[in-house]
Amino acid sequence: MTVREALNSALDEEMSADPSVFLMGEEVGEYQGAYKITKGLLDKYGPDRVLDTPITEAGFTGIGVGAAYQGLRPVVEFMTFNFSMQV
Repeated sequence: MTVREALNSALDEEMSADPSVFLMGEEVGEYQGAYKITKGLLDKYGPDRVLDTPITEAGFTGIGVGAAYQGLRPVVEFMTFNFSMQV
């Protein structure tokens, strides 16, 4: 199993076990992630749980924090580590 497959499997497992888990980030839906980590998740869980965001890391970081405060379990994907350090 590749790291890509392991991450995809872990996301799928958590999303199937808990309906409050959702995924958001740049190109995670239609494009299936820059590194194809989210492959198949949009088709399986739909656009309410796999959200493509605009290119604004600070914006979707804030949305993720707010969602967590409300009891949801957001998974916020940053395209690269460098972008996560700019928030």
